[in-house]
Amino acid sequence: MGYKVLLVEDNPHIMEINHEALMMADYDVLEAFDGKQCMEQLRSGDVDLVVLDIMLPDSDGITLCRQIKQNYDVPILFLSALGENEQIIRALREGGDDYMTKPYDLGVLLAHVEARLRDSQSKKRIIYYDGLKLDTVAMVAFFGDADLLLTKKEFSLLMVLATRGTHPLSKEELCQYIWNSSAQLCCNALYTTISRLNKKLLNAGVELTAEMVGNDGYILTEI
Repeated sequence: MGYKVLLVEDNPHIMEINHEALMMADYDVLEAFDGKQCMEQLRSGDVDLVVLDIMLPDSDGITLCRQIKQNYDVPILFLSALGENEQIIRALREGGDDYMTKPYDLGVLLAHVEARLRDSQSKKRIIYYDGLKLDTVAMVAFFGDADLLLTKKEFSLLMVLATRGTHPLSKEELCQYIWNSSAQLCCNALYTTISRLNKKLLNAGVELTAEMVGNDGYILTEI
């Protein structure tokens, strides 16, 4: 499962370019061409990030931002041709989490999207992933109503893989995140933890497994 990004943009050309770039980066992309469509998309399901234009046909993006924040716990990245400092300050003070001005580099846009998602996920207590429910404070994982009875290391491994979705994590990254150590020092512990986690997922009926994809790193894949 990838992160779900909602693009709110009334320019069809910009929408197409941004949609394609995000799709190529393995994000699930939703589209809205005005404020009404934006709220309909938010009501229809979980959205992980809103990329929001300010000048929309039926509403002011900053007013729409306030409306979104009153009803949904979702980060908002403004993407607008309005680049005056006063406009940027107002947008951020009214609830925006980030701001980029047009024109922009697609690589920079993707970096901002990744940063906003990473920061948002780190602040969420409950994370849902393909039938799993992860309580990041209690460090407990459920599949349906069943507690998977994970150790703290197993939970940390599952959580970091779930929050990264289809983006692989290297042994070095996993060892640094879970053990605050190098892969050279914790490699055996990592393999043991992956094996135990996969066994518990299998025994609970979870159709996911942590595995290496080529030489890129580990991800959660469907069995």
